[in-house]
Amino acid sequence: MDHLEELKEFARLHARGQGMTAEHATRVLARITNETTGDPDSWPAVWTAEGRAAADRGDLLDACRHYALARFPYHGDPDRRTAQRLCVDTFDQWRRGQDGIERLEFDHGGETIACWAAGLGRSRPLLVVMGGIVSVKEQWAPLLPLLRRLGYAAVVTELPGVGENTVTYGPDSWRTLGLLLDGLADRARVHDTSMLALSFSGHLALRAAVEDPRIRRVLTVGAPVAGFFADETWWPRVPGITADTLRRLTGSGDLTELRARLPEFALTPKQLGHLRIPVRYVVSSRDEIIPDTERTLLRDTLHDVRFRTFDDVHGSPAHLGAMRRWLISQLLWSRVARRGARPASRAPLGGGAS
Repeated sequence: MDHLEELKEFARLHARGQGMTAEHATRVLARITNETTGDPDSWPAVWTAEGRAAADRGDLLDACRHYALARFPYHGDPDRRTAQRLCVDTFDQWRRGQDGIERLEFDHGGETIACWAAGLGRSRPLLVVMGGIVSVKEQWAPLLPLLRRLGYAAVVTELPGVGENTVTYGPDSWRTLGLLLDGLADRARVHDTSMLALSFSGHLALRAAVEDPRIRRVLTVGAPVAGFFADETWWPRVPGITADTLRRLTGSGDLTELRARLPEFALTPKQLGHLRIPVRYVVSSRDEIIPDTERTLLRDTLHDVRFRTFDDVHGSPAHLGAMRRWLISQLLWSRVARRGARPASRAPLGGGAS
């Protein structure tokens, strides 16, 4: 399968995950013949034109969905960078007509972490929502009004290297979550933080939770943990788009350099055994990116883990409604169950499984 055809296959799944019909996605994809910058039949040009049409008819969120696909899988050329800007600007236009959605920016060593937020208040527990290596925050930000109504100070942001997050993705990227919590300390109850962290950001959240007791629960979908990063037998099965996107986000010169770096990301049984917090994990039984050994490792090392399995590919896009209902129900249940529990949420790092 060539790059454009693989791109189309992935886009069908991501379009479905954003609520587009399969028929609409198929019609758009049929018009795309290349990825050449400036060509009106290219990937970014066709999706961007659809986004502009949606914006012209006043459907700003639908425009954002199309712009997000126009910059897919990352904004690495001029046309995709234009789509990235349109996605952010159009969402900004939409949220100004809503009640209480605000934009936040944080500096990290001269790099920027941007967020959309709602319901901020020092008495409210914090919920951070973060997508994976190809998901911009504008895809998840429409959830903010719901999360605010559920009583959360909710913040939607991006994995390092994705969208407006200009931090390079690396083994220490989990530290940016601590920076985010520090920046929100006066605007939310950060010592009671939940992470709704999808795919690769789930790995980030688990690693951060090992060190940061403010993170009280992690809910994730198809997160890599160790095998994806370190299992040499799995790597040949990883889709080319996933590998290329990781190469770009990590700043690796080529795939050989990327593969040499990835084992540094792997979480150890000792680290995972240190966690005493609830972890809720959606498994896709036909996941083409994440090996099933990740579920086995989590089951054998974590003290409080539950899984929900869907017969689907990575991210379970065909089960979006059921997946969201399960995650939200687990989020609310773990929050209720936490009341009255002892404040300690970590074992000594020397303890637990090894």
